[in-house]
Amino acid sequence: MAPVNRRRFLQTYGLATLPVLAPFIPANAAGLSTPQTAPGTPLIKFWGDGEMFDPDDYLNVLQKVQAAAAIKPDRYGIGGAIEALEKKFCEITGKEKAIYMPSGTMANQMAIAVLSGNNTKVFVQDTSHVYRDEADAAQSVFGKRLMPLAKNEPYFTAQQLQEAVENIPNEEVFASGTGVVSIENPVRRSNGQMVPLYEIRKISTYCRSNNIRMHLDGARIYMATTWAGNTVKEYAACFDTIYISLYKYLGASGGAILCGDKTVIDKMPHLIKIHGGSMYGNWTNAAMALHRLEGLETRLSDAKKRGEEIFSGLNKIPGIKISQLPGGTNIYGIELGKNIDGKKLQQTLYSSYNIQMPRPNENNYSQLTVNETLLYQPAAYVTEAFRKSM
Repeated sequence: MAPVNRRRFLQTYGLATLPVLAPFIPANAAGLSTPQTAPGTPLIKFWGDGEMFDPDDYLNVLQKVQAAAAIKPDRYGIGGAIEALEKKFCEITGKEKAIYMPSGTMANQMAIAVLSGNNTKVFVQDTSHVYRDEADAAQSVFGKRLMPLAKNEPYFTAQQLQEAVENIPNEEVFASGTGVVSIENPVRRSNGQMVPLYEIRKISTYCRSNNIRMHLDGARIYMATTWAGNTVKEYAACFDTIYISLYKYLGASGGAILCGDKTVIDKMPHLIKIHGGSMYGNWTNAAMALHRLEGLETRLSDAKKRGEEIFSGLNKIPGIKISQLPGGTNIYGIELGKNIDGKKLQQTLYSSYNIQMPRPNENNYSQLTVNETLLYQPAAYVTEAFRKSM
């Protein structure tokens, strides 16, 4: 399947599909009526990678965390919950040091800039967030030249990278040096498709033998570990630095963690400051992420199994076809029969059963995302909700 262009995606699927691309959107923005389910019925969301808390729920969770053990604040990212979070991610990734970043874009760009040194060329996937969604920061702020590979594909191979690097002298007169290879995994613009670990290892071997550093945009790396059966540490071992999001499935309202060697991470505090990212207190995000890290892998594994159970049941209903995307993670395609009113199905699921799904397009196609909210109700509840809503 072709990678997703954000604007074309919205034009095709309508505003109701925006949650797939954004961390949160009120249900009524999609034209959905107020649910008629019993108060307290948990909301199941077939979009996003994890639970996104409303302010009330966010504060309630933090209050429970505080009641269990007092949350310790940081000061400009030093000490307290931030220090504990950084230590935890060092254990998870196997890296020497970690640092909190206010955003994933900053984590990606600063890692690439530091790893590159005076070299200007940075090889990236054509569909990557670094290339498509970071406002040309590498070029305009850090003086790096992004070199996209594998047009419209989720990833490039080690062979493609080697050919591109070795062909540079034939295409350019003045050498500027290849500094970094940046890989996003899984790839949002390619519907969550993964880069196979065996290919990453080939790329890593080539890069290390040619003194090229590597950065992993692992914003959604836990989706890859859950669906591929690998560990974060196995992926991280192939790279010099790795960034992981704190809000996509850890419930924080923002923030990112960048992990790597001490010599690299020690350069980040100054860069964060001069680029305006140094904030006095970050403990609310850190405390939430720390809390949600406990048991995350088990919850995601259970959600994957629950999704498989739900989709198996839905595929037995005439007029519904669920399919996993090639090389995919937690995003599945749903095709509805021509005789089904997709808009009405979406509205009824929400108003009567407190289930949100992206609105099908004019071809009655949409995508369902597996996340922890699927664990809030038995699989039979969801499949029966679809059956009755049709």
